[in-house]
Amino acid sequence: MTLPLGKGAQSPPSGRGRLRRGVEHGPDEHRRLRQPGEAVTKALRIYDELGLVVPARVDLASGYRFYETGQLERARLMAVLRRIGVPLAGIKVIVESEPEAAALAVAEYWSEAEQDHARRRELAEYFVSCLRGKESVMYEVATRRIGERTVLCLKRNVDEQGAWALGKEFVGILTSRPLPHLEGVAGVAFCIYHAEVSADSDGPVEWCKPVPAERADELAAAYPELRSRTEPAHEEAYVHMGIGGSIEPAQWSLVSEALRAWGLDNARRPSELGSRVTFLRTVAPREAAGPDCDFAVPLC
Repeated sequence: MTLPLGKGAQSPPSGRGRLRRGVEHGPDEHRRLRQPGEAVTKALRIYDELGLVVPARVDLASGYRFYETGQLERARLMAVLRRIGVPLAGIKVIVESEPEAAALAVAEYWSEAEQDHARRRELAEYFVSCLRGKESVMYEVATRRIGERTVLCLKRNVDEQGAWALGKEFVGILTSRPLPHLEGVAGVAFCIYHAEVSADSDGPVEWCKPVPAERADELAAAYPELRSRTEPAHEEAYVHMGIGGSIEPAQWSLVSEALRAWGLDNARRPSELGSRVTFLRTVAPREAAGPDCDFAVPLC
């Protein structure tokens, strides 16, 4: 099967959008893919480059790509996954999985996509209210005092993907060699975003775990990959995010906007200590998908 160069795909009609086969028999028993709803040439090229769907043959004269008949369903599945927004890396995992594992992966992706869409809807509704001169309370903002503390840190300039890898590295260190337990919010691990972290900006990001001040030198020597420093006492405004662990970009924007609005209303400015996510005590896996956390901004 093949798709002529430059021929675009059309979405199937809503409702009963069932794809028909519509294939032609070629002299070499391959099939030519010709009708609406199939993967377009650009996508097939990308799939070829990634090794996802490699053509059996490419006709240099016509530009047609020829595929084995058995690749038809794989190409269709990939086209559908792209249409619902699954990234190419995720598609590779799904199409190479057993059916049940693939189904679970798609269901998990879509659940996360719906959650992110809901958060973006909240953000859009908030800004619509602002533009109409209405006040909207998104999150309750509270304040707390954090005393001076000694922390062991892992700091690095990273983009979005690197930030997750850095977090896994830090958690791995603490899991394999646990640090002393300290009571209260001031004693739990936290992650500081010293600047924006995105595909275009690399932070830096700093993971920190408070340790007993009297054992700082001893612990620093035992963890050479971490740096010891003292964080000054400060007051911080925070929003409790609840159980779940991660903060999606749209939710991050909502929380940041709530803290910014609170600062304007209360004549308070953020300090240079850096916004942070504080990871409160981890709950049992059967009770939730991740730790209880909040987002905080130290104040001047």
